[in-house]
Amino acid sequence: MTMRITIILVMSWAEHARTELRRSGARSGGAREAVIAYLGEQHCCVSAQELHDGLRAEGRTVGIASVYRALDQLAELHLVHRVDLDRGLTRYEPAQPDGEHHHHLVCDGCGKVETFDDPVLERALSRVAGSRDYALAAHDVVLRGACADCRS
Repeated sequence: MTMRITIILVMSWAEHARTELRRSGARSGGAREAVIAYLGEQHCCVSAQELHDGLRAEGRTVGIASVYRALDQLAELHLVHRVDLDRGLTRYEPAQPDGEHHHHLVCDGCGKVETFDDPVLERALSRVAGSRDYALAAHDVVLRGACADCRS
């Protein structure tokens, strides 16, 4: 009996971001590295202020202006998604290299953000874009309403 072992190497988002930054000719910097490391550990979107506060809680001294500059550069290279969820506050989350993503439910009462995935919705969005002769590059879905806690 022959056993075949397949090894799959998966590059993390942070590794991917560093590679793309090097490829773009960007110089390395401590603030940007801190932002990449922090974002790479997040499971959903964070605001620049939340990111800054998280870095400070870890003992990293990164200025808020440096956080914004790093996020702008990452967004220009399509390495992060800008997500507008609540009352003009922009949040950021890693743009996974494989295109994997999720969508958001936002409670208008308490501001809670929940993520969701829906393959049927993904197919519908692709179908709508195709029926109108669009090459779909990206999309954002944000559903707003009242969570169960706020309704009770």
